[in-house]
Amino acid sequence: MASALSSLRYGDSLSVVAISGATAVLCEAISWLLIYRTTTYNSLRASIERHSRKLDSMKSTASGPGASGGAGSSSQAASSRAKKMDRVETSLKDASRELSFAKLKSGAVVAAVLFVVFGLLNSLFEGRAVAKLPFAPVPLVQRMSHRGLPGNDPTDCAMVFLYFLCSMSIRTNLQKLLGFTPPRAAAGAGPGLFGMPDPKVN
Repeated sequence: MASALSSLRYGDSLSVVAISGATAVLCEAISWLLIYRTTTYNSLRASIERHSRKLDSMKSTASGPGASGGAGSSSQAASSRAKKMDRVETSLKDASRELSFAKLKSGAVVAAVLFVVFGLLNSLFEGRAVAKLPFAPVPLVQRMSHRGLPGNDPTDCAMVFLYFLCSMSIRTNLQKLLGFTPPRAAAGAGPGLFGMPDPKVN
C-alpha cells in the first residue's frame, strides 16, 4: 500500500496518514478484544459513572439553599455529609485505579504494535521529507518536524512529526466515535494507578 501511494503526488504523506489510520483501527480492535468487551471493564465504568453522579448530587445538595439550619443540627449534618462524600470519593478513586490497572494489558499490546509500525515507517521514510509545512515552525517544534532530514529547509516535514500528529488526532477521534473514551470522572477522580495515598485516609 505504501509503495502504491508513494507513486502519487503527496504519496508519502498519504502513505503515512493511511498507515496511521489503519494502526489506530487495529489498536482499538485490540483494546476492544482485550478490555472494552469484558464484564470487568463495563462494571467498573458503570461504577465510576454511578459514584460520579452520586457525588455531584451530594455536592449540589450541600451547596443548596436548604443546607443551612440550626447551629447544632447544621454542624452534625455537615459532618455526616462530609463523611459520606469522603466515602463516595474514595470509592470513585478506587474504581478509577482498578480501571487503569485493567487497561494495562491492552496498553502493553498496543504499545508493541505502535513500536513495530514506527520501526517499519522509519525504515521506509528514513531521511525523506514526507510533507511540506505551510510555515516554518518554532525551533522547539522544528527539532521534531525536521528530525533526521538533510538540508536546512525548516518547512520539510519528517515522518516522525506527521505520524505523531496523525496518531494523536485519528485515534482520539476514533475512540470518541466508537464510545471507547474513559469516563470523565475517571480522569478527575485521582492521580491514577500509582497515585499518592489520600491524606484524609488514616
